[in-house]
Amino acid sequence: MKSTVLKFGSYGLIVGFVIFSIHLFFGIDNLDYSTNEILGYVSIFLSLSFIFFGIKHYRDKENNGFISFGKAIQIGLLIAVLVGLGIAVADFVYTKFINPSFFVNYEQKLIDQGKEHEIVKMTSTTAALFMLVLVTILGFIISLISGIILQRKK
Repeated sequence: MKSTVLKFGSYGLIVGFVIFSIHLFFGIDNLDYSTNEILGYVSIFLSLSFIFFGIKHYRDKENNGFISFGKAIQIGLLIAVLVGLGIAVADFVYTKFINPSFFVNYEQKLIDQGKEHEIVKMTSTTAALFMLVLVTILGFIISLISGIILQRKK
């Protein structure tokens, strides 16, 4: 199980970090915040797709075609945490070092749109933690769905 989690978790971590970084680096100034948000979720779901493939790999290649629902959830959650770390690090690096004025600019954009009530004070660290939690929760949901689809009992 450990090798499957590390293999597919690493793939997801790298894909999440790269796609999220590319979309932040190239899209933030060229696209509006709504489009960037959609691209962010797309990158998260692409990265989390490795949960399904990791569970399927474990079932078919390491466990003789069988996997319990609980084991599928366990594998999926561990992969999700690794993916979340990749995306959280990308978010932290971007907001801390590449574009440290991101939160100020975003806050001003909300004020300009008359959405002052949506302003939440964020730092690079809290944003990264938020991304880690968000990705892990989404990963848990994908693990549930994958576990239901892929479970096979002896």
